[in-house]
Amino acid sequence: MKIGCCCVGGDGILSASQASKTIQESNRQRKELIVERQQNSLIAAIALFGLLLFACSSLKHALYRSTAADLGIFDQAIYLISQGKTPISSLLGFHILGDHAAFIYYPIALLYKLYPSVYWLFALQAIALSSAALLASNLALDAGLPRSQSRLVAFAYLFYPLIFNINLFDFHPDVFVPFGLFAAVLSARRGKIIGFCAAIALILSCKAVLSLTVAAMGVWLFACEKKRLYGAIAFCAGIAWFAIATQIIIPTFGGAGATLGRHLWRYAYLGSSFNEIFQNFLFKPQLLLGQIFSFDSLRYLLLLVLPLLWGLSPRRLAPLIAAIPALCLNLLADDPNQRDLYYQYSLPVLPFLILSVIATLAAGEGLRLRRKTVMLWCAIAFFAFAKHYYILRFLSTFDTWTATTQAMSAIPPNASVLTDNELAPHLTHRPTLKLINTPLSEAELGAFDFVLIDLRRPWPDHVALAQQRVAYFRQQPNFNLVSQRDEIYLFARKPQSSSILR
Repeated sequence: MKIGCCCVGGDGILSASQASKTIQESNRQRKELIVERQQNSLIAAIALFGLLLFACSSLKHALYRSTAADLGIFDQAIYLISQGKTPISSLLGFHILGDHAAFIYYPIALLYKLYPSVYWLFALQAIALSSAALLASNLALDAGLPRSQSRLVAFAYLFYPLIFNINLFDFHPDVFVPFGLFAAVLSARRGKIIGFCAAIALILSCKAVLSLTVAAMGVWLFACEKKRLYGAIAFCAGIAWFAIATQIIIPTFGGAGATLGRHLWRYAYLGSSFNEIFQNFLFKPQLLLGQIFSFDSLRYLLLLVLPLLWGLSPRRLAPLIAAIPALCLNLLADDPNQRDLYYQYSLPVLPFLILSVIATLAAGEGLRLRRKTVMLWCAIAFFAFAKHYYILRFLSTFDTWTATTQAMSAIPPNASVLTDNELAPHLTHRPTLKLINTPLSEAELGAFDFVLIDLRRPWPDHVALAQQRVAYFRQQPNFNLVSQRDEIYLFARKPQSSSILR
């Protein structure tokens, strides 16, 4: 004899199967609520980190510690674009496209049309750097990692020292690269070809040399990820854009000076031209090997991997195929800044390090540390290698802040200005702005409307030159010393200063 099971509820009697379904539905809703809360908490943490980045870069700029190279250069070019003028940077001496063929400045200029302010750049930078963590988390989820580990991946990315450091180093279009690379890989793995092409376009718009990273990513997608269509698109787009940018755009808009003066000097020991470098690359490999296996290079590689060493496995490093161009450029460069985590040159490497971590965790490899131990590891790496203590250095300008601000307020918007490296970014919304170390004739020096020099805290390389410039303009009969307070000197040219002020 069978006895039917039943449950009594508020609405009557439910069968056992109906009760089971109700419980399952309740559990599903509870799990969805937990997932939603976890996702919201991750988004909130990313937003909070973005606000921190924006606050730090804005504070540095407000305290007159940002620099002409490169914030002043980019801000002036974007401002000129927004005003419908040719973006010939007076700090560079040529069209901004002749620098890195970075056409991303043009869409950014739309924001300057709303209101011309350098703080747009700091905001975009903070959003781009922080939001890439959400894409990293999604890549981890797609790889089969639980949500706890996906959030750990996002945490590791945000606390990677380079993210905080590059945010402090003025502004560079390279900050869009982690977001673009993560978006490209995520789109390829999900089969979203439009999103993939858009991500590739974003990366290529930031700097010509990034086309090599895109091409290498294509090789990795084609050979290792078995995404043959996406790999072919990336490889062809990267190679094509590199040829167009280096052979057409940069020479056309910048001339020989833009190519040789701004780029090849970093590899001067290999030659003075592309042909000479290529020949030495083939026939003098000892030059390259000596640079690659130097102590400086080994130290750089250790700095790159140490914050993520807990999640790296030698068998899961295939994503680093896409980082080979950036790594080679940094290792071979004669400039030590390219092997310093304070600068933007390692940004194309970071996303593929994170992808290697995801692959390692998905395979159950790595050091297999507890979540709290990994977070402690990341925090220690951050406090050891991030330049957070630079913020205290910025506060040293308080003693001259008022005098500097008052002097700048006396300079009209369209006046031509000769000034210091750290004061220049506050005076870039004008066609003509030069630095005191620019080689200029007496006639060119006399043509400036205003000269603003900080003698208390000049740029370290310009101490003697700043003193010479102040002494020079003191003796010029066609210049007046408008203000002198706390060793901040403002000179105005007599013939035009009065007409400009009217």
